[in-house]
Amino acid sequence: MTLGFTKLCGHNFDPVWANDNNPFAAKTYNTNFGDHCVEGDLNDFMRDSEFSIPKADIVIGGPPCQGFSLLNKGRDGDPRKQLWRPFMEVVKLSRARIFVMENVPQLLNTFEHHEIKRMARSLGFKTVDAVLCAADYGVAQTRRRAFIVGCNFEDPSSKFPPKKTNFDPKNDYTPGLNEDLDEYIQAPSAWKTARDVIGDLSPPRGTEIRDIAPPYDLHFGRNPTALSRQRYRAIPKQGMNRFDLQRIAPELTPACWIRKTSGGTDLFGRLWWKRPSFTIRTEFYKPEKGRYLHPRQHRPITHREAARFQSFPDEFAFEGSKIEIARQIGNAVPPVLAARVADSVYSLWLSRPE
Repeated sequence: MTLGFTKLCGHNFDPVWANDNNPFAAKTYNTNFGDHCVEGDLNDFMRDSEFSIPKADIVIGGPPCQGFSLLNKGRDGDPRKQLWRPFMEVVKLSRARIFVMENVPQLLNTFEHHEIKRMARSLGFKTVDAVLCAADYGVAQTRRRAFIVGCNFEDPSSKFPPKKTNFDPKNDYTPGLNEDLDEYIQAPSAWKTARDVIGDLSPPRGTEIRDIAPPYDLHFGRNPTALSRQRYRAIPKQGMNRFDLQRIAPELTPACWIRKTSGGTDLFGRLWWKRPSFTIRTEFYKPEKGRYLHPRQHRPITHREAARFQSFPDEFAFEGSKIEIARQIGNAVPPVLAARVADSVYSLWLSRPE
């Protein structure tokens, strides 16, 4: 989000303080934005009488969202559902005028969502929320994320959500009768595709991070088993998945997939050149976890390809091991999507009373 709000949006946002509980994510932040991200549990900072939050005009963040994930559906009482509370405490202590909270779409219309809005009202904020699809804003990925924007001097719905910059070519684009009411900018582009963002990369080399210039520092492969290689080759066409594997080569198909006759159509799926990717998660290097096979080559996507699907520029520096970098890539708000949210926030900021 900070990358979107600083280097990619063209506005004068200046980060003054940040927090992350993951030491590698904190190091990545400090490498790219300045040495003001503190590592640790935000709840611990809130309980420390010696600690103070610096003044800030705007607070942005994504409280950990696993408690709302579809993967944790039905787990009532998950403590991760309460991590919005210290976030709102930062909003209060920093005396911010605007806040942006990002989370999974499943947050909206939950008890916690209503509590967030109630607390925001008690602090003098009006709020607006929306689920945004990253592909609608120039990201080659159909990731959907919820955003809650609060403002204490104007109704934020006057500026948010931002107008879409890209459209799904399957649905074409028809300009609205009134530019002010049109949900798209003038002359939007079609969705970006896999070919647009990874088509220039040569096949990966090695299996480790390399000390060379990007993009090839993070463009490495894995050492799949002979069985995995057979499975990759058995489904060579774009868009194929585990059901095609079962149809073509049942002898190569894991028994658990054969028993599971519904759901999971993206497991062991191959990407399409002419479409965006699906959601990039933290284990994108494991094709059994989703649609992560390269459109043409018999392999899962690399860290560099995943970062590009997330819209990270090649020069962005990641810190940590292969697994830690993958976690940072998969957990991130796509920076280009964050930049379009930042456009809305900047427009809102300009409307503040003197």
